[in-house]
Amino acid sequence: MSPTVFRIKKYRFYFLSNEENRVHIHIECEDGEAKFWLEPVVSLATFYKLNSKDLLEIHKIIEGRKHGIIKEWKRLFSQH
Repeated sequence: MSPTVFRIKKYRFYFLSNEENRVHIHIECEDGEAKFWLEPVVSLATFYKLNSKDLLEIHKIIEGRKHGIIKEWKRLFSQH
């Protein structure tokens, strides 16, 4: 399972099936991919083939939507 959370510009932001407990989001586009942690602060975890301009743009997008991403993470992965 890898539900798309949202798409902006050329990027797809998505979760993988609760692979870890720490809140994070994956990003892909035709140029490459990345993974960002959201807590305690937004930070780059890994990336492949993305340049610094793409990574900065992705970071800014995540910062602007951080609370919504975390809310969606909890909705999908919280143990009920």
